[in-house]
Amino acid sequence: MDIGTGQGHAVNLLARAFPGSRFVGRDISAAGIATARAEAARWGLGNARFEVADTAELTGSYDLITAFDVIHDLARPARTLAAVANGLRDDGVFLMGDIAASSELSENVGHPLGPALYALSVFYCMTVSLAEGGAGLGTAWGRQAALRMPAEAGFGEVEAREVPGDILNVYYVARKG
Repeated sequence: MDIGTGQGHAVNLLARAFPGSRFVGRDISAAGIATARAEAARWGLGNARFEVADTAELTGSYDLITAFDVIHDLARPARTLAAVANGLRDDGVFLMGDIAASSELSENVGHPLGPALYALSVFYCMTVSLAEGGAGLGTAWGRQAALRMPAEAGFGEVEAREVPGDILNVYYVARKG
């Protein structure tokens, strides 16, 4: 399951690479899901499906749930993280890719992408969340919150991993533990 899948390209790439597996993408954008479905149809993927639905209302049981650069955009990120924790099988993994920043503004002053991150946050991420009456975490919700919130949502183990040379993203691996 990929939550906040947008146009579903990641799901379609995985479905193409692993034809013996099943993949689901979920997003509240009907236009994004239509694009995802069209790509899956063009590629002849019978193992990828897409749902227009709220990620905070996750149902089913999954081995792997992913969220790429989306949790900070959601109206109800804490509720979504709890739904993810409940939706994982006992040995399942939640992989969350998000922005490499600190939750502390002062620690982002020297970040090479700092000004762009805060501009994106104000003009898109916070706006999207707040428009739905949401939490408004924003792009630079940061590592501290990205580690704390999954733990509060029911994950027993949450770790941050970095890819050398990638100054934009941190990847959080969470398990029920």
